[in-house]
Amino acid sequence: MADAKLTEPEIPRLAAGMWKRFLAAGVVIVFLTATATATALLLQIKGVADELAKGRLPNTGGELTRADVSGPQTIMLLGSDHRATDPGKAGNSDTMMLVRLDPDKAATALMSIPRDLKVDIPMPDGTYRYGQKINAAYAMGGPRLALRTVKHVLGIPINHVIDLDFGGFRHAVDRVGCIYTDVDRRYYHSNADGGDVYAGIDIQPGYQKLCDYNALAYVRYRHTDTDIVRGARQQDFLRQAKDQLSALKLFDDREALVRIFARYADTDIRGTTTVLGLAKLVAFSASHPIREVHFRAQLGPSFVNATRQDIQANVREFLNEDVARSGIARPRKAPLARRRRIAPRRPTLPGGMERAGTEGELQAIEAAPRVGFPVYYPTAQTAGAVYDQQIRRYVVPDLAGRRHWAYRIILDKGSLGDFYGVEGTRWRDPPILAHPSGSTTLNGRRFLLFADGGRLRFVAWRTTRGAYWVSNTLTLALNNDQMLAVAASTRPIGR
Repeated sequence: MADAKLTEPEIPRLAAGMWKRFLAAGVVIVFLTATATATALLLQIKGVADELAKGRLPNTGGELTRADVSGPQTIMLLGSDHRATDPGKAGNSDTMMLVRLDPDKAATALMSIPRDLKVDIPMPDGTYRYGQKINAAYAMGGPRLALRTVKHVLGIPINHVIDLDFGGFRHAVDRVGCIYTDVDRRYYHSNADGGDVYAGIDIQPGYQKLCDYNALAYVRYRHTDTDIVRGARQQDFLRQAKDQLSALKLFDDREALVRIFARYADTDIRGTTTVLGLAKLVAFSASHPIREVHFRAQLGPSFVNATRQDIQANVREFLNEDVARSGIARPRKAPLARRRRIAPRRPTLPGGMERAGTEGELQAIEAAPRVGFPVYYPTAQTAGAVYDQQIRRYVVPDLAGRRHWAYRIILDKGSLGDFYGVEGTRWRDPPILAHPSGSTTLNGRRFLLFADGGRLRFVAWRTTRGAYWVSNTLTLALNNDQMLAVAASTRPIGR
């Protein structure tokens, strides 16, 4: 599936709008989560409520469910472009996300609904528009019909809605700074090359800061992967933003951020009582990690199709989210030789894995002298995986502006949009490694584990010369045994 074609004059305006709209979604999660952790901020609730009251109340018409005091709440984030089109038209919803805040659970659940999901839209007159893409509901009836459709499809109550629109993104990004992002592969498109016209992008792989239009282009990119991968990329970007932006920084910038949010988002969240109750709820959930619920569905030529069983599984995971503390599989240790003169056998690889060829080693040999620290490369890979490009050597600045050599190895798993890889850098304490879920020892090496629920997102290790990690695909396509096998198989080249 491809994005709708754009004319050249529309691209800057649409890019700016989508970029600003998407950061607004991040501000919703990051600002509420981080600032609510500071008790002193509760004294500013009235000011926040007054700012929010300046926004336009969406026409939700009784579709929202009144939240119980101190109970969990579900917030719907809509990304729309109605201010970029004719004022009398509703526009389209480019993004639909649900956020589940529940202080009794171990994680804050975040689920993106594919915009091309095939649904039946329940119209206000009691009829249905059958076989429509879910993002058409907003164009037909604004946030009210979008809410009704999501509730009809998923069968869950929604307590608040935030309709995010153009404007304000550059102001917000000036306040929060850029976001360190683990970019899984090369993203490139230039309309100067001819062919179909899409938003331009040129982002190299690797751990790096994404700012301005690069961040927008990264999160909205879709035309050579899928709607599912795009949703996973957006969720991953928000998760990394939330992990990096401290409560103290956002507290210091609270007035500016609230003004930006109030100006460029329409929401039913208003009034001191409502804002105070939501802030208290977020305060109890603030320490929870964000857990991404990857929408189960099947990709078709024009639609994303989900069975009733798919929908039920998505809803169960979203409503009952728990980080499975014991869900990270512990690998079996490699068999040891009984006698010193007998060489140990290589451990058996898990299913779906194979021994890698020499390409990774050859790339590491070529790169190591240039980066000035050991380059670890994998000697095991998923079956059929291929190297997507030559190893990338680059420099990444740290939080203080000091520059560190880094490299990225990229492997294409073979399914559309699924890339994993190995990252190494002389920067020994990048933000991405700040909050491990656990650790394990394999072949005498200690590995840090970073889990999304029971699924490993990163497996990392440190040496005296640098930090390294294996990154899963955006959709977490590698299982735990495969992630651990890739990490344990890595070998260094260089002194």
